[in-house]
Amino acid sequence: MARAPLQPGRLLPRRLRCSSRTGDHVRMSLSLLANIDVADLDRAEAFYTQALGLRVGRRFGNGGVELLGASSPIYLLLKASASTPGEGVPGRRDYRRHWTPVHLDFVVDDLVAAIARAQAAGAQLEGRMRSANWGRIATFADPFGHGFCLIEFLGRGYDEIATVNACADRATDR
Repeated sequence: MARAPLQPGRLLPRRLRCSSRTGDHVRMSLSLLANIDVADLDRAEAFYTQALGLRVGRRFGNGGVELLGASSPIYLLLKASASTPGEGVPGRRDYRRHWTPVHLDFVVDDLVAAIARAQAAGAQLEGRMRSANWGRIATFADPFGHGFCLIEFLGRGYDEIATVNACADRATDR
């Protein structure tokens, strides 16, 4: 059975969406999905299902796998090492450990158990688990050099440090 295409806001319940009309601009809620480039699709599927308890949704031939079980779908995309990321984009894909300011954080109920599970699946723990007034965090690298974090919220989570309403109208920020 074919799935309907994703619609903006479809993945979040209406009570969690924010939208506002400011002047001539209508801000829409968006659906989020995450794409992770990998050099070995079978190895990546095994890692992410074992480390995080995700499950396979759809397969896209030999080039991709949809993983479900997080708040947004995650797509593992087979991309050869040293291939170009896009036309006119400098550099080539490199699956050695690399730093990027964009990474995924996975929220877990038991950080100690989640660390053990991730390491057993092949994740490399980078440093020690750290604590903050919002919770605890551990940073990792997956087998393809991508960084990710496991987070266990405590108390009110990020609300312990938040000062701004997440749905506040920020039209002046643009």
